[in-house]
Amino acid sequence: MMKQQLQVMLTLQDEINTVVNENWRAQNFAWYRAIWVESAELLDHYGWKWWKKQQPEMNQVKLELVDIWHFGLSLELQQGSPEKVAATMLGELKVEQRTPGDFRENLESFTLNTLASKQFDLVGFAQLLADVEMSFAELYQRYVGKNVLNRFRQDNGYKDGTYVKNWTGREDNEHLAEIAGQLDASAVDYIDQVYRSLQERYREIALA
Repeated sequence: MMKQQLQVMLTLQDEINTVVNENWRAQNFAWYRAIWVESAELLDHYGWKWWKKQQPEMNQVKLELVDIWHFGLSLELQQGSPEKVAATMLGELKVEQRTPGDFRENLESFTLNTLASKQFDLVGFAQLLADVEMSFAELYQRYVGKNVLNRFRQDNGYKDGTYVKNWTGREDNEHLAEIAGQLDASAVDYIDQVYRSLQERYREIALA
C-alpha cells in the first residue's frame, strides 16, 4: 500500500509540474531553496520565541510539511520516473519506525542537510513526520488533496489571475479540508472525487 501511494504522489507531482512548465526537469529549478523558505514558515507555525507563550499550530504545521513534500518529490523526480524513484525512496520513509524527538532541532538539521546537498533529506523529513505524529497515510491524504487543489486552481485561471480563492467567506483550503474529511482516501477514485467536489462547490459560488 505504501509503495502504491508513494507512486501515486510522485505521478501527481510530475503531472502538476508539467502543467506549470512542460520542460520542468530541464529547468533545474531551485527546489531546495523552496524547501528552505517553507521550513522557516513551518518553524513560525510551530513556535520558537522564548520571550512569549506559543502553542504549535498543528494543522498549519502539517500543511507546511505537505508543501515541503511537494518540493521534495520534485527533487526526487529529477532522478527518473515515478516508478523508479518510488522504489528507491521507500526504504527511507518508514515513519512508524521512528521515535519522536525535538522537532525544532530536527527541522534545523533537515534544513541544513537540504541546503548543503541541494537534495531532499528523506530521512530527516521522515523524522519530522514522526515528531508531529503524522503517519504516512495522513501525509498521503493531505498531499493528494492539496495537489488536486493546485491542479484545480490551474484549470480555473490561477496563472492569469482570474481564479477566485475565497469562496463564500472561506479560502479554498478550508473547503478542501472539509471535503477531504468526508471522503475515503483509500477509494480507487479518491482523486477524482476530490476534484469533482471542488468543482461542484466552485460552480455554486460562480452561480451565486
